[in-house]
Amino acid sequence: MAQSIYITSAEGLSGKSTIVLGVIDALTRVTPRVGVFRAIARSTAERDYVLEMLLDHIDVDLDYEECVGVTYDDVRRDQDAALSTIVERYKAVEAKCDAVVIVGSDFTDVGSMTELGYNARIAANLGAPVLLVLNGRASEGDRLGVSIPRTPHELGQLTAQAVTELQHHRAELFAVITNRADPVTLSEINAEIARTVADVPAVDGTRESAVGVWSIPEDIYLVAPAVRDVMLSLGGTLLRGDEALLTREVVDVVVAGMSLNNVLARLEEGAIVIVPADRTEVLLGLLLANSSGTFPSISGIILNGPFPLPGAVQKLMAGLDSSLPIVQTDLDTFDTAVRVMGTRGRLAAGSQRRYDTALALFEQNVDTEELTTALGLAHSSAVTPLMFEYQLLERARTGRKRIVLPEGSDDRVLRAAATVLARGIADLTILGEEADVRGRAVELGLDISAAHVLSPFDPATVDRFAKEYALLRAHKGVTYEKAADTVTDVSYFGTMMVHLGLADGMVSGAAHTTAHTIRPAFEIIKTKPGVSVVSSVFLMALADRVLVYGDCAVVPDPSAEQLADIAVSSAATAAQFGIDPRVAMLSYSTGESGSGEDVDKVRAATALVRERAPELLVEGPIQYDAAADAAVAKAKMPDSAVAGRATVFVFPDLNTGNNTYKAVQRSAGAVAMGPVLQGLNKPINDLSRGALVEDIVNTIAITAIQAQAEGAASA
Repeated sequence: MAQSIYITSAEGLSGKSTIVLGVIDALTRVTPRVGVFRAIARSTAERDYVLEMLLDHIDVDLDYEECVGVTYDDVRRDQDAALSTIVERYKAVEAKCDAVVIVGSDFTDVGSMTELGYNARIAANLGAPVLLVLNGRASEGDRLGVSIPRTPHELGQLTAQAVTELQHHRAELFAVITNRADPVTLSEINAEIARTVADVPAVDGTRESAVGVWSIPEDIYLVAPAVRDVMLSLGGTLLRGDEALLTREVVDVVVAGMSLNNVLARLEEGAIVIVPADRTEVLLGLLLANSSGTFPSISGIILNGPFPLPGAVQKLMAGLDSSLPIVQTDLDTFDTAVRVMGTRGRLAAGSQRRYDTALALFEQNVDTEELTTALGLAHSSAVTPLMFEYQLLERARTGRKRIVLPEGSDDRVLRAAATVLARGIADLTILGEEADVRGRAVELGLDISAAHVLSPFDPATVDRFAKEYALLRAHKGVTYEKAADTVTDVSYFGTMMVHLGLADGMVSGAAHTTAHTIRPAFEIIKTKPGVSVVSSVFLMALADRVLVYGDCAVVPDPSAEQLADIAVSSAATAAQFGIDPRVAMLSYSTGESGSGEDVDKVRAATALVRERAPELLVEGPIQYDAAADAAVAKAKMPDSAVAGRATVFVFPDLNTGNNTYKAVQRSAGAVAMGPVLQGLNKPINDLSRGALVEDIVNTIAITAIQAQAEGAASA
């Protein structure tokens, strides 16, 4: 039976989805199959955006429909029948999972203890302990993002009422988390709630014990609506601008019912400006102000009123080529302002800044190890792709390194940088012109304020790098003048930063070829002593384990000596990432059964590996099935310590390796992380030009872990 936890709140607008996301993230680190179940959905006509977001972040094959219990209408018709349906549908999800996070109702009706009581009944019937979410805000203010915090005493009173209701329905209280809490009184809130829980007697006369109590502070970017939310609230359409910028948060509203001079003076960072559609001079002035860089960057413009824009104005706007979203609505100014002020932010799929912020706040304020241990979840021996990714991020955090990202003009790199900084994975230097890089990040609604942005044309740095590069390449006839021109290339600039210790590693390639990324490393960083060739591995995260494949990206046709180098380097890389290296030197025959030039090369390489690294477990030549499958290994190599248990697979050439990793990736649904370069004195890693944001984040974490290992080795 799966372990489960029921997350519910005592009222609406508590930001419960933030807590649910954090709990799922914590559980996924320690157990393979974490599922999610929505006990009561709003309706069946409209899909639940919270459930859709959560299903995007689990590693279990669950359909949306099977993860929904009942709707509000079902509960209103017959509570007992609805409860029976919830239990039945939950059991079907539970059968597929090791742990299930159950999401309670959203108080779309008037929030009351009656609704909390029904959630308690559900939890008791599902046998799931309750994580109670409290709203740290008493009421919303008269401006977006402004609200009045509850005092510790008020939250203590709310806790007493909620806990009594839970106990009345025989629900087990597991933890209390106050969300949107006053940052100034977090410790006082926790102390007051802990006292309250201890003082409330249970129905049987005993007291609650071992209840976790945590508080998460209010963050404006989790409660502020996005431009897309505002557009939907208005029933508006996107007239012009970049659709990707609709995810940016709106933290203030300016009604432009005045002259342009007065409007400009009232602009705030992240504001949305309501402009009557017949005030075209204000509209054009705002577009110019936003692109000037001398005024705050606004989130968008709402053009209201049933007035078509003149053709000449539209032509002028097209020439300005602004990416700022302009939303059009026929509503009058008053109704527009009221609807904007009433729009609530929501944590939905695609809201990267909210997602990063929510997880960072949860990690910083909730003891996730205590939470998972209290639920009775021990670390699993199986390792899923999600679990491995979390392990990478956690290891990178333990000794933060500075990574340089040369491609500051690529939106994917900026998005990845925002995630890395928000989650505390690494410190970053981003190459590019500061105004351009930071301006684009603001447009995308990303927070990269903690990053160092450096121009590759910075005179003092270029002079320093040119002198060093000319010295390194003097034997090739490189002069200072030629070096000064070369080091302004972002790949050379980033590599020089790593060489001179200004960064611990570099990640590039999202917008450049592999050759462009790694050529400077060959010239400047060079290979480790005793290593003759730079090679690569892919970390292949399968359904329940992680394997290392090398070399699948760099060396086309390695010699026996190079193949031995690749094997030793790949084993060392495996060990860096917590994988016990058992090396299979792959060929088309196993043991002594075959002969020929290709097999002989692998046989010779295996002998060299045993000579150079006698402590390594290595087998070769060996076929893939004999290396990976215990049954085949028993028949072909029954006495081998590697056959059937290999974790490091060394391919005889690039053709075989590259095709195999892609076949496994596509056919087996494996997550391929890499290529991870190895053999260099300092870590430089290449990205695929089709890399996703998640790929870039993982590669930054991998590079940071490599840098940690290099630092430990040189200490």
